Amino acid sequence: MEFIATKERLANKEVIPTQEIINHFLGKKNINRLSLFEKMLRKNYNLNRELKFPFGNNYGWAYRYTHKKTLLLYVFIEKDGFCCTISINDNGARIVTEIMNTMLPKTKELWQNRYPCGKKGGWVHYSVSDDEELKDIIQLIGVKVKPMKMK
Repeated sequence: MEFIATKERLANKEVIPTQEIINHFLGKKNINRLSLFEKMLRKNYNLNRELKFPFGNNYGWAYRYTHKKTLLLYVFIEKDGFCCTISINDNGARIVTEIMNTMLPKTKELWQNRYPCGKKGGWVHYSVSDDEELKDIIQLIGVKVKPMKMK
């Protein structure tokens, strides 16, 4: 099953986008939303961000977010938005099922339609359109990588 992006992305692997190009592509509202998302992540993780071109030509440029050396997610840069791509293994899938009743309808639908990986796990591609969705994404990441205990 081939991934097909639903929104325009920075997809030229030969041209590494500058921060100015990324910001223009995201748009002001989504620059702010991505900044808010990063603040939320920093509350729970030792966050590292790298610009990458993962998974082949259909995905485009993304920020790869890690906690120490553990992958949290990829955030693909879209025209006037961004898409969070999170992989959750079979053990995590059980936990997601347990907390799903606390999630937004959009999150439930995306989980139901995830790209399968393993027996129950999979990849969720979450194009963010509202700040409220960030809370669900943080919860999904917390299933994948336990948040740090804050001092």
